[in-house]
Amino acid sequence: MIAHILTLAGRPVQAGANLGPAALALCPLDHNGLYVLEMSSYMLERIASLRFDAAVMLNLSPDHLERHGDMAGYADAKRAIFDRQAFGDLAVVGTDDPASQAMAADRGAITVSGAHSADVWCDNGILRDADGPILNMAEAVALPGKHNGQNAAAAAAVALYLGVDRATLAQGIRTFPGLPHRQELVATVDGVPYVNDSKGTNADATACALACYDRIVWIAGGVSKSGGIAALAEYFPRIAHTLLIGRDAPMLAEQLGDTPHEIVGTLEQAVPAARAAAARTGAQVVLLSPACASFDQFSGFPARGERFAELARGLA
Repeated sequence: MIAHILTLAGRPVQAGANLGPAALALCPLDHNGLYVLEMSSYMLERIASLRFDAAVMLNLSPDHLERHGDMAGYADAKRAIFDRQAFGDLAVVGTDDPASQAMAADRGAITVSGAHSADVWCDNGILRDADGPILNMAEAVALPGKHNGQNAAAAAAVALYLGVDRATLAQGIRTFPGLPHRQELVATVDGVPYVNDSKGTNADATACALACYDRIVWIAGGVSKSGGIAALAEYFPRIAHTLLIGRDAPMLAEQLGDTPHEIVGTLEQAVPAARAAAARTGAQVVLLSPACASFDQFSGFPARGERFAELARGLA
């Protein structure tokens, strides 16, 4: 989103790292150029000298603990994005979860939120800062949900720091098309949208997607993270039917309890079953947001999302 806004503002920009081309494969830019890099915790823990002129830490919840040992180790890895910043550099922290709130207080960072007052935040769907409204997020059709309100607030904080005017900033957020595998509309079948949120690889990520819809046919499963889907219980009343795939489907079925569900095993079985379930229940959406890693059946979440999209388009 930041790269999209900067391009609209006429700034030379390249984007990559964890979300696309490797950082060192990006095209060389002149001294006016800007590189927008998404950094994973795995990348950050290996960096010894790189300094980011503007750095953003969006959220912090249990993930990758097999790599970092525990939450303290994971937080240390993500906090490293701010290492070596100097006076005048920008540090931005999302404050929509308690662990991130603590990090923001520790850093004295610019705060952003999709749900409550901050330096840049969404106030009942209106993106704003201390200088007033920026955009009604209803105009940004590719950015549903409070989590995308926080994403937009973070992008706005960086863009304003870099001198983008408010009108261009608003237009950039309004026209951002979204990203593959992140609540991506891939097909409409019998009037029901099929949404690919394969990037939802843990419960917290999937919660953001479940919160956007009122009646859902949900496709979930794979290699479960710590706690499985127990933390999603508050969203179970929204679920008309769940189709479980992957290695840990039996465990997730136990956690669903009385919520309507069945174990189908694979996406090839889940997608046509989802069509039948949507017709039977009057569901608003068919949502792939697995709350699990994909490595039991796929090479990664992109391959899982692409297969879901292929199957959904086949139905259409």
